[in-house]
Amino acid sequence: MAAPEHLNSHHRDTLAQIFRHPLSHNIEWHAVVSLLNAVGTVEETHKGNLLVTMDGETETFDPGRHKDIDAEQLANLRRLLKKAGYGPDEVPA
Repeated sequence: MAAPEHLNSHHRDTLAQIFRHPLSHNIEWHAVVSLLNAVGTVEETHKGNLLVTMDGETETFDPGRHKDIDAEQLANLRRLLKKAGYGPDEVPA
């Protein structure tokens, strides 16, 4: 399992927000993209979508025009992070 020690404090805070219950509705895209760049590969398509690759799995996200990530994309992000070893057990309290 990957551990978040290599992440900076902002990345660890974002990771904690992603796995916080109840669901946080104010996780900003720029923070998510910064975290994803630290733990995987992020490419922007010509349509503005983000192709995120972690541990050989690629997920497409559409940041749209909203500042914050929506609930459905957050669920997909949680699944991708858990599969790559960044689950709630690895997030400091």
